[in-house]
Amino acid sequence: MKKLFAIAMFLISSNMIFSQEVIALYDKVPGSKPAVKAESSETTNGILRIKNVSQPTLAVYKPEQGKANGTAVVICPGGGYSILAASHEGADIAKLFTSWGITAFVLKYRLPDDAIMQNKTIGPLQDAQRALQLIRQRAGEWGVNPSTVGIMGFSAGGHLAATASTQFAKPVIEAGATEVRPDFSILIYPVISFADTLMHKGSRDNLLGADTSAARIMLYSADRQVGPQTPPAFLVHAGDDKAVPVGNSLAYYTALQKNKVIAEMHIYQQGGHGFGLNNKTTKDQWQERLRNWLQANNWLPASAQ
Repeated sequence: MKKLFAIAMFLISSNMIFSQEVIALYDKVPGSKPAVKAESSETTNGILRIKNVSQPTLAVYKPEQGKANGTAVVICPGGGYSILAASHEGADIAKLFTSWGITAFVLKYRLPDDAIMQNKTIGPLQDAQRALQLIRQRAGEWGVNPSTVGIMGFSAGGHLAATASTQFAKPVIEAGATEVRPDFSILIYPVISFADTLMHKGSRDNLLGADTSAARIMLYSADRQVGPQTPPAFLVHAGDDKAVPVGNSLAYYTALQKNKVIAEMHIYQQGGHGFGLNNKTTKDQWQERLRNWLQANNWLPASAQ
């Protein structure tokens, strides 16, 4: 009963009234320890914040019957690897995608914590890779084309999406690289680099620990892991972002260009950090630029509204 109540509260609190189901990622969560703190959520200033996630799930959003185009996107909310901003960087995005005919999956990934994980540095990545694998395994059930499964992330969720886009060759779950490689990535004000000059300290400390090695910082700096097989990416950032410097997106875009990977980037003069779908400083809507990019690369039919 407690689990059902928690799921119901998650759906209500995050306005996920159009998600058809919430499914567990695993029968048995890999590398887990018994949770010492119960998952909790609260809504502040209109933003749902989920804490202490130890049981990862996918909330499934399907387009209206007959309107699915086969494309799917895993959405990773941000929150500095300490909380999940599950409404404006999760449910709201999923609803937009379904209006375009895209099947959306909001990932409630585990938040790194030594108390519940044997290796907290790979816990979120395991969940992202498992989400991609699971969607492909059940593609027929959800009307998804296994060759058009992308991943999207905001802030620290962008770091997770970029990590999944650059570390698929050596999966951290039982899977092959083709099962866990995203076909494209969408990175919105993402944390990319853990180098001292660009890092978001909270994200780095929460994932890697305050006392980490140079080798691990390099491994989890996605711009340093880009290669020719890295999937195409669409990036959005604000130049005045004081939480996650715009240099993060610039570094990733530059690395993609060097490796001849398709990429598009939009840098807004203002907007700060965490604006979700609505950058109030401009009349331009980045989601319209995204729709154009998806259409140009045949992940979205030109007729999608």
